[in-house]
Amino acid sequence: MSPGAAARRGRAGACGAAGRAGRGSLHPPAWLFLLWLVAGRTRAADYEACPRVQPDMLNVHLVAHTHDDVGWIYTVDQYYYGGQNDLLHPGVKNILDSVFAALQAEPSRRFVYVEMAFFSRWWHQQTNATQQAVQELVRQGRLEFANGGWVMNDEAATHYGAIVDQMTLGLHFLQKTFGEDGRPRVAWHIDPFGHSREQASLFAQMGFDGVFLGRVDYQDREARMKRKKMELVWRASASLKPPTADLFTGVLPNLYDPPKNLCWDTLCDERSIVDNPEDFQYNAQEVVDYFLRMAADQHRYYRTNHIVMTMGGDFHYGYANSWFKNLDKLIQLVNAKQENGSRVHVLYSTPACYLRELNKANLTWSVKEDDFFPYADGPHQFWTGYFSSRPALKHYERVSYNFLQVLMSNALAWLSGSIEDYSTCPGLNISFCVLSQISARFQVTIYNPLGRKVAHMVRLPVNEGTFLVKDPKGNAVTSDVVMNPQAETQIPIPELLFPASVPALGFSVYSIARVSRQNPKFHMPKSIPRHSNSDVLMIQNKYIRATFSAETGLLMKIENMGQKVVLPVSQSFFWYKASIGDRKLQQSSGAYVFRPHRRQPLPVSQRAEIYLVKSSLVQEVHQNFSDWCSQVVRLYRGQRHLELQWTVGPIPTADGWGKEVISRFDTPLDTKGHFYTDSNGREILTRRRDYRPTWSLNQTQVVAGNYYPVNTRIFIKDGEKQLTVLTDRSQGGSSLRDGSLELMVHRKLLRDDFRGVGEALLEQGSGLVVRGRHLVLLDAVDQAAAGHRLLAEREVLAPQVFLAPGGGAPYFQGAPRRTQFSGLLRELPPSVHLLTLARWGPDRLLLRLEHQFALGEDSGHNLSSPVTLNLQDLFSTVTITHLQETTLAANQPRESASRLKWTPDTDAAPYPPAAPVDPTTITLQPMEIRTFVASVLGELDPWSHREDPLDF
Repeated sequence: MSPGAAARRGRAGACGAAGRAGRGSLHPPAWLFLLWLVAGRTRAADYEACPRVQPDMLNVHLVAHTHDDVGWIYTVDQYYYGGQNDLLHPGVKNILDSVFAALQAEPSRRFVYVEMAFFSRWWHQQTNATQQAVQELVRQGRLEFANGGWVMNDEAATHYGAIVDQMTLGLHFLQKTFGEDGRPRVAWHIDPFGHSREQASLFAQMGFDGVFLGRVDYQDREARMKRKKMELVWRASASLKPPTADLFTGVLPNLYDPPKNLCWDTLCDERSIVDNPEDFQYNAQEVVDYFLRMAADQHRYYRTNHIVMTMGGDFHYGYANSWFKNLDKLIQLVNAKQENGSRVHVLYSTPACYLRELNKANLTWSVKEDDFFPYADGPHQFWTGYFSSRPALKHYERVSYNFLQVLMSNALAWLSGSIEDYSTCPGLNISFCVLSQISARFQVTIYNPLGRKVAHMVRLPVNEGTFLVKDPKGNAVTSDVVMNPQAETQIPIPELLFPASVPALGFSVYSIARVSRQNPKFHMPKSIPRHSNSDVLMIQNKYIRATFSAETGLLMKIENMGQKVVLPVSQSFFWYKASIGDRKLQQSSGAYVFRPHRRQPLPVSQRAEIYLVKSSLVQEVHQNFSDWCSQVVRLYRGQRHLELQWTVGPIPTADGWGKEVISRFDTPLDTKGHFYTDSNGREILTRRRDYRPTWSLNQTQVVAGNYYPVNTRIFIKDGEKQLTVLTDRSQGGSSLRDGSLELMVHRKLLRDDFRGVGEALLEQGSGLVVRGRHLVLLDAVDQAAAGHRLLAEREVLAPQVFLAPGGGAPYFQGAPRRTQFSGLLRELPPSVHLLTLARWGPDRLLLRLEHQFALGEDSGHNLSSPVTLNLQDLFSTVTITHLQETTLAANQPRESASRLKWTPDTDAAPYPPAAPVDPTTITLQPMEIRTFVASVLGELDPWSHREDPLDF
C-alpha cells in the first residue's frame, strides 16, 4: 500500500468514527469543522466548489451516481425500502444512507443525486444533525443535485404542463431545503428512450446551463462520434428568440453505465482493485493500463481535454463503500503515473463541474434544431412501441393532470356557498355513474379551468323516466335522452344530454329533476341494413358533414361546410402481427420495442355493422367491426369537429399472434412524405418518412422506424387542405404512405422484448378493454392552426363534472348561494393560456401565463402576434399588488438568474436582460411562458386550503 493510500485510510477511519458519534445530536459534529478546513468556504451554487483540473492534461471526470426509477417493475415503496426478493434491487433508503456515510469518510469524494421523490422522503426521516451534515455536503458541492425534478420524466409520452409541474415540485423542495446551494445547474436525462425538443426548451427556460443525455439512436451516436459532435447546442424552439431556448447538450459515452470492466457495485461482477503486489489477486497495473487505453479511446470522440465517465447505474451504491474504495484506488493509481510522464488526470467530479470546464474551453459548437426521436439501440430495435403501451394508464395520467388543475370540493363549497357531498363519475366512459342513475333529483357542477368560457355537452347515464334540466338562472335547457348501445353487453343504456355554458376559470351549476317515471320516446339506435335504399348515409350539423357507405359501414368523406372544404376519407381499424423474433435476430415486439412481422397491417374487418342515432343534440353512427373492436362516430350540435369514440379489446391472441391495433385514415392528399406531430403538446415538428435531419439514415424498419410520439395531435396536409387528428392520450403515430395517417390505439403481445420488464405485454385473463377518443378536423390549410390549437387546449383541460344531491347546508352563516362563478373579471385572449394558478404562501399566488401559438403559425387570425395583458384587475376575488418574475420552475428570480453562455455555429442574440415587471402591461411573445409570484390582496380560499400547495 502506498503512503498516500495509507494516509487517506487513516483519515477515513477518523472521520467515520466522528460522524457516527455525532449522530442524534442537535449540534454539528466535530468532523464538520475538519471538512470546513479541508474544503474552505466554497459554495456549490456558482461552480466555486468544483475540483481543480490540470489544464495541460486529459482530465477524466468520474461521476458517481445512481439512477433510481420512481416506480417501474416494483412500486415506489418497494424501491425505497427494498426487500427480500432476489430480483429487487437494494432499497433507495439504504443507498442514501450508504452514500452519506461514504461521503463523510473521505472529503475528496463526490456524488450526484436526481430523484426528489426519494430524496425528500429520506431527508424527512433524518435527525437534525444528519440534516445539517447533508446541508454542508451540498454547500461544498460534494453532494450535487442534477435535474432535481420529482422524477426523471419520460419525454415521449408526457405533456408539457405535467413536466413543468413535477419539475417545480422537486426544485421547490430543494430551494426550501438548501437554498441556492441546492439548485441544480445541469439537467440529467440519462434514461428516457429518446428526447423531445420541447423538453430541452423547458429546461432552458428553467435556467439550466446544459443537459446530458444517455440514450440516443445507435446510428446517430456513431455519426456523432465520427464527426466529434457528441456535444452541441440544441436550439429547442423555432419561435423563442435565441438563446432563450438554446441548451448545451452532451451525449454521454456509455449511456449512463460504468465503462466496461470498471463496475464495482455489489450488482456487478468485476473484481475489486487489489494494489498489493504481494497478493496473488494483484490486478492494479492491469486495471490502470486498461483505464488509460480506454480514456485515450474515448477522448478521440470529444473535442476538449475533458471527458466524463459515469460511475454508477440502476440502483447502484446500496453498499457505497464498494464503489468508493475502488474509485479512490483508481484515482490514486492513475494519477501516480504522472510521475512517469502520463498526461492523464483523474478526479471525482459532477455533471456541473464537467459542464463548467467545457464552457471554459470557449469553443464554437454545432447547432441541432430537430429532436432525438425515434430511438433505436440497434437494427430492427426501435423503441416506438411504448408510445402506445398501457393505453388505459396513459389516459389515466392525462385525466389526472386535468383533475389536478381544478379546484377541489372545499373550494367549490366556499365559492358556491353550500356544503355538498360532491362526487365525480370516473366510469362515464362506460356509461356508469351511481348518483345520476339512482337519483330522481341532483345537481351537476361543471368547472372550467380555462381562461375563456366554454360550451360543453354534458352526457350522463340515467335511469328510466323523463328529465327537466335547468341552467344556473333556473331556465329550462334543451335536453335529450338517447340510448347508447354498449358494444360489450349489447344492452342499451339511456344517457341524458344537455349543453352547458361555463364561464372562464369558473363553474356553472345545473339542476336535474326526473319529472316522470314514464319512459319517454328515447332516441333509439336504428339498424342500417347492408342493402338499404340509399348507398350512403350522413350525419351533419351546421359546420360538418360526414358520409358513410351503407354497404361497408365505413367513413367515406368529410366536409367542412363553412370553409367549403371536401375530402374523401376512409377510416378503419387494422392490426400488425407482432414479431416473435427470427433466426437472424431474436428481437420481438414488446413493451418498449415495436417490430411488426410484416409491413402491411391486416384489417380487423372489411366492413362494419352500423346503427344510426339522431336527436336534436347529437347524431351518431355506431360501427361494430368485430366482437372486440367498435366505434361511435359522433357529431354534436354546434361542434366543428368529428368525434370518434373507439373501443378495442380484449384483443384475441388464440391464433398465436400478438397484435398491435391501429386506427388509419386514408386520403388522396399529396403529402410528399411529410407529416406533422406535436412535441409534448406545444410546438409542431415536421416529420419526413425514412429521413433524419442530422444523419444519413439506414432504415431497417419502415414501419416502426417511422413512428413518432403523438401527445395531442398529428396532421397531414397538401397545399390546400389539412386533416388533423387530436388524441385524448399519448400514442404512437405515423404516415407510412402519402395521404395516410395512423395512430396505434392498443397492443397485446406474447413475447418479452428483453428490455428489462421480463414479461410480455399481456394482461391476465382475457385482456384489457380500452376506450378512447380521436377528434378529427378538416380545414383549409390557412385556417387550420387556430382550430386545432384551441381544441387541443380544451381537450387536455376539459371541464370537470361534479355531481351532488343538492340542498346542502350553507358554507357559513349568511353565505350567498352561487350557481355560477368566474374567477376572472374578463376573459383571456384566445392566444393566451393560464397554465398555472396556485397558492404560493399566505398572500401569494404562483401564476404562469403562456402564449400558445408559435411564430407565424396563425397569420390568418392574427393569433401568432405578441399580446399584452393587464393583470392588476384580472381576477375577481384578489387584486395583484406586486409581481416578481421568476424562471419557469419558480425557483429563481428572473432578474438575478444567469446561465452559462455558449457560442453556436449560427447566429444568436445576446441574452436579453430582465426588464422591470409592471402588472398592468405584461407582454407575451409567441410560445413564451412567463412565470410570476404575485402578491395579492383579497380572499385566497378559492385557490387552495393549504398554506403552501407544494409543502410536504
